[in-house]
Amino acid sequence: MSLKTAEPGADRARRGTPAGRRSGLARLGPLPWIAPAVLLILLVVLWPVYEMVHTSFLRISTTGFVRGSAGFDKYSKLFDEPDFVPVLGWTLVWTVVVVVLTMVLSLALAQLFNQQFPGRRLTRWALIAPWAASVLMTAIGFKWMLDRTAGVLNTALTDLGIIDGPQDWLGDPGSAKPWMVLVAVFVSLPFTTYTILAGLQTVPAEVYEAAKVDGTGPWQTYRLITLPLLRPALLVGLVINLINVFNSFPVIWGMTQGGPNSGTATSTVFAFQLMNTDIGESAAMSVINFGLVVVMVLLFLKVSRWNEGEN
Repeated sequence: MSLKTAEPGADRARRGTPAGRRSGLARLGPLPWIAPAVLLILLVVLWPVYEMVHTSFLRISTTGFVRGSAGFDKYSKLFDEPDFVPVLGWTLVWTVVVVVLTMVLSLALAQLFNQQFPGRRLTRWALIAPWAASVLMTAIGFKWMLDRTAGVLNTALTDLGIIDGPQDWLGDPGSAKPWMVLVAVFVSLPFTTYTILAGLQTVPAEVYEAAKVDGTGPWQTYRLITLPLLRPALLVGLVINLINVFNSFPVIWGMTQGGPNSGTATSTVFAFQLMNTDIGESAAMSVINFGLVVVMVLLFLKVSRWNEGEN
């Protein structure tokens, strides 16, 4: 009888020991370790998304006061905007052109930097400069370079006799868009190049030696060996560039602010422009933009068969 009465006390004593506390934590599994990350995601990602969706169904004054529910009126108003479809079309073109140019040029630069040549370390450091500088600062620098009255480009081209007089490079969407693409590629090259370069440096030299012994030519070696082994690095660079370029704001805002009117605005910049007149409509545009990003990434992962590539 005395042994039975002593067992509950013994259990409580064991639970109070460090070993008992450790066994209690073990039953929680990885939850104590991932809980801070989960809370951070809820706070930084999911909560703003909820507020964005909620705001798109509200009628809010330009001073920020809620005037009641708007239902789907803000979405209807957004779809009726004359610039809505052209903005989405330019956003698609902008994303595809910038990402494709960035990936192709980065692949070439990574291949170059993977070779041994005098001054390689210096050129690698030089490539970091656009990455280290602020994207907005870079965009503003190009804006001043292309300025109609004080820009160095107009001065140089006029002195060389290439143009008859100053050109308003950023005043017309037809001439502004190529310059914006150039700047976007310029600031995207460093990260993508170093991502691919890291992938190149993981390829074992023995693989190339074996290919050389088998009589495989340089192009076949690159196509059959280098590119397949680079697939993880290429996918990482491609996905991150798709998201960054699609949501690009500093380059466009710093150079043209999406103008004239919304002639050079992507969906992200267009949402910011709408905020000056209708906060609810701006939130609706942001919801659509967020949905497009999610769909784009899911489609890309499905097409690229990411999971199969890891198996």
